Amino acid sequence: MSIARLALIWLLLLLGGCALFGSRDPLQVDLAGMEPIPGEGLEMRFNLKLRVQNPNEGAIHYSGVALELDLNDLPLASGVSSQGGTLAGFSETLVEVPVTLSAFSILRQAWRFSGTGPVQNVPYALRGKLGGGFWGTRHFTDAGVLSIPEPVDTP
Repeated sequence: MSIARLALIWLLLLLGGCALFGSRDPLQVDLAGMEPIPGEGLEMRFNLKLRVQNPNEGAIHYSGVALELDLNDLPLASGVSSQGGTLAGFSETLVEVPVTLSAFSILRQAWRFSGTGPVQNVPYALRGKLGGGFWGTRHFTDAGVLSIPEPVDTP
């Protein structure tokens, strides 16, 4: 066979293989809890509990988690975990990720909020990934607004 024919066959096999992966619905990731853990120096650390839902038929195998959290359009925290497992199709699990808030990011947030009056609606963004190797890594995002109620004056 000529090199051109081999290249064409290889390309067709590659495209056919990609078609097998098909489109998958994105993971649904929500913050389920947050617990303080010991930190070093001026940093604050929390253990975030994420509820990860797989809306797909196939299972997802993951070998680590990484995430970044922004608050008020500024970086606030980041974290990684080597926790791994398998998330069956149409199921959910809790994944724990320790995150660090540096003193600098806390000061930056405080500076942003100073002088703005009462804080009520604060935008947040969560970005991350479940590591699964070259073909299996699944990215996720979540964004919204934290609504902080106004204090109630009691007579």
